[in-house]
Amino acid sequence: MTGSLFGTALGLCVVTAVAALIVPARARALVAGLGTAGAGGFGVAAGMTVLTGGRWSAWLPELLPLAGVRLSLDPLGAVFVAVTGGVTVCAAVYAIGYARHEGRAVQAVLPLFVASMLLVPAAASVSTLLVAWELMALTSLVLVLAEHRHRPEVGQAGLWYAVMTHLGFAAVLGGLALFAAQAGGESFDQLRGAELSPVARDVVFLATLIGFASKAGIVPLHVWLPRAHPEAPSHVSALMSAAMVNMGVYGIARVGLDLLGGGVPWWWLLTLAAGAASALYGILQAAVSSDLKRLLGYSTTENMGLVLVGVGAAGFFAVSHAPVLAALALTAALLHVVNHAGFKTLLFLAAGSVLRATGLRDLDALGGLRTRMPATTALFAVGALCASALPPGNAFISEWLLLQSLIHALPASGVAGAVTMPLAVGVIALSAGLAVATFVKAFGIGFLARPRSSEAEQASESPSTMLTGMGVTAACCAMLALAPAVVLPALATAVAQVFPAANAVSGQVTLRLTGVMGAISPLLIAIALVAAVALVLGVLRVVAGQRAQWRARRRARLWDCGAGPMTARMEYTATSFAEPLQRVFDDVLAPESDVDVTPVKESAYLVERVRFQARIPDRVEHRLYAPLLAAINALGRSARTLANGSVHRYLAYGFYALVGALIVLAVIR
Repeated sequence: MTGSLFGTALGLCVVTAVAALIVPARARALVAGLGTAGAGGFGVAAGMTVLTGGRWSAWLPELLPLAGVRLSLDPLGAVFVAVTGGVTVCAAVYAIGYARHEGRAVQAVLPLFVASMLLVPAAASVSTLLVAWELMALTSLVLVLAEHRHRPEVGQAGLWYAVMTHLGFAAVLGGLALFAAQAGGESFDQLRGAELSPVARDVVFLATLIGFASKAGIVPLHVWLPRAHPEAPSHVSALMSAAMVNMGVYGIARVGLDLLGGGVPWWWLLTLAAGAASALYGILQAAVSSDLKRLLGYSTTENMGLVLVGVGAAGFFAVSHAPVLAALALTAALLHVVNHAGFKTLLFLAAGSVLRATGLRDLDALGGLRTRMPATTALFAVGALCASALPPGNAFISEWLLLQSLIHALPASGVAGAVTMPLAVGVIALSAGLAVATFVKAFGIGFLARPRSSEAEQASESPSTMLTGMGVTAACCAMLALAPAVVLPALATAVAQVFPAANAVSGQVTLRLTGVMGAISPLLIAIALVAAVALVLGVLRVVAGQRAQWRARRRARLWDCGAGPMTARMEYTATSFAEPLQRVFDDVLAPESDVDVTPVKESAYLVERVRFQARIPDRVEHRLYAPLLAAINALGRSARTLANGSVHRYLAYGFYALVGALIVLAVIR
């Protein structure tokens, strides 16, 4: 059953890609969208079949030379297959209306991208995983470059993405190649049974951690993410941010927790530290960003950091002989993967709706969309609430579970845990608070404020297919927020595969408020919040009616000093809204500002214009990558002297290389 469902999903991807190349332009978007959505649906079905008790494996020796293709879908991989399929369904339906003007090649590559993301968690050998990983990188690169003819920034973003993703691939390749060489085989079953030396285990884990963390957008390997995600088409951004980055987390969990069997505590403390740094740095950059899609890209770095905190904590608890806490932390991490996929898909699709209607991503130039695009506004509000980690949003549940696993670890986690876990709790709490400010800014400034450009004033609502894709995603987010226990048994199956000793987490999620009452479910919290909001709105309406009657008796508005109603220039912009946060974290963000004063021609003492520009660059990119790129460019320029056209010099190069090789061979013998 599982094999037929998974095979149908892959077959639909291939058939859809071929159909997108040959069907007429008028039907191309519809065919590509429906076919890709169908493939995603079969992917969800295949994943859920495994999570409810099935298992599937296959070996296709004729597809790849030497080793063939080995596929196996276990509960851990099935979680990521199901998540990828769900994101694909929503993004593909949305793309029917959004991508109707995309070219033939882009429409054909999208289902191949989906197929590669389905293959990565199903790979059961090193060669199969690497081929699927590289296919995922190449197809996503083509999609990132889809609009390179229209904006020069797209080419620059594609270059960063291509370099970073292939450096990550090289790290994964090196680590897994060493693992396979030491194990004497490349299938995952052989890797699990291998006995590696401690040094080899450390090298394998560190190499794969670097490579997979690069794909997950973990600091300092995140620099491609806030560049590539904003420049890709919005449905592609949703797939990359809600599905593709999850593969980095999957790789870390698969290699570290499954194939290597857990390892040593410092592996997971390093993983936890990288996740905590990414969570805090990502949300800080998102909080001060005025580009809507760039903001969402940095939010992805934050949420993948939170997931990595959970994975790191799970690994640390496992090697510290606390299997119940390990199971709880891994459950929280996987639940946050599911929750993040839901609300980030919704947010990117809503941002694409805004971009299609206005042509703008700058929050400082938006506003007034509540009246022009009411459905998109409501759907973005749902996504913003979920991403803010506030009840009744779905991210609140997974972050609460993660906090519980860290807090309850303090009595039994030793000295390292006693130092690390409180710091991790503080980072999660701070990132949650900054996430609230970030999405209040994005929603309030971008949608509820007065329009600050003609494009925002003339915006119109999106087509029904785009709204349908967003609506389905919002419904999934609501289900995850109000009834998270629906998915917990499936996640418990995956956790039990990794930690068989822990029969710990399944059933219902409850929040215990000590000293207040017993257990409160997310559904009861949502009902209480809705009732409270309705009561407050009712009171405000009554008060507003009485004030309106009182104001009608006055002839002049004294409160505005005779200036008349507010204009858009009197309101906060996204930049000014974030300025207090910028001041607090000034040493971390290192903002740059420039004041340009233009005097009048007649006198240098009289000012005609003052122009102020503020910019907050990515400090990691500025301090780490900029000097590195400058050094590489300098090395490249100096290397030109080696090729001066002299045949004698070229012969000398060959002679010295041969002598060096002979010396090395002699030393080795």
